[in-house]
Amino acid sequence: MINRMFICKNKDLMLQLYKSLVSPKLEYCIQAWRSYIIKDINVLERVQRRATKMIMGYSKLNYEDRLASLGLTTLETKRLRVGDRS
Repeated sequence: MINRMFICKNKDLMLQLYKSLVSPKLEYCIQAWRSYIIKDINVLERVQRRATKMIMGYSKLNYEDRLASLGLTTLETKRLRVGDRS
């Protein structure tokens, strides 16, 4: 939906949209599902991969570089951090 609705895909706008619209749902999913099956982890991670790839100028970078330059972590890392708190 974000990809279709917004023409301007600069870093600040897309990161704000991702953090407010997409990230909370993904974080809920990783907590609710406690997914240990690689297939399920990859499905959730693919959403974040696509979202970071939409940002103008970031599509050519690999996933880890995109996350590092945007200040994000993988969903797997978030899941492990949440699991440590429980």
